[in-house]
Amino acid sequence: MAALRLRNKILFPQLCRAFAGRRCQLAAERRDAALGPVSRFCPPKPSCHDWIGPPDKYSNLRPVQFHIPEDESPLEQKLRELRQETQEWNQQFWANQNLTFSKEKEEFIHSRLKAKGLGLRTESGQKATLNAEEMADFYKGFLSKNFRKHMYYNRDWYRRNFAITVFMGRVVLERVWKRLRPKQKLSSS
Repeated sequence: MAALRLRNKILFPQLCRAFAGRRCQLAAERRDAALGPVSRFCPPKPSCHDWIGPPDKYSNLRPVQFHIPEDESPLEQKLRELRQETQEWNQQFWANQNLTFSKEKEEFIHSRLKAKGLGLRTESGQKATLNAEEMADFYKGFLSKNFRKHMYYNRDWYRRNFAITVFMGRVVLERVWKRLRPKQKLSSS
């Protein structure tokens, strides 16, 4: 997966430059940024808690830096990896969704202003906007068009959260069992 992502980072911008010029390159850079590392924030070494970073500029979600304990059991590791994978999946979905939303919103505004015979700027130089009723048409259409995508996202989100909850329960039971289990005494002979 990492090799594929690396190959796409190198190959995709080159293809964009060859076929479409600067506009496609900017879109590819935004997409790559959305798929790349979310935050460069790194918590201090002696920390023993998860850290929540600032919101990502593409997905608007706060990334989590997960603490890795030294005595992490295989079950705890699997839970942490599942949480990390879910976070990355969620970040990617919302980064792509927000990028699509912004692009379609701009196209909608441009087409409506053009249909009215207005420019992108008013006489005073401010950006021309549409009223709330016109924007409501866009929001309704966007939600209707993406209904299935959101339905599948919600279904997968609930599945992932259920799996995480089950693993959390198993980790708690494992920790309780370790505490209650009689300690093995070292016999001196």
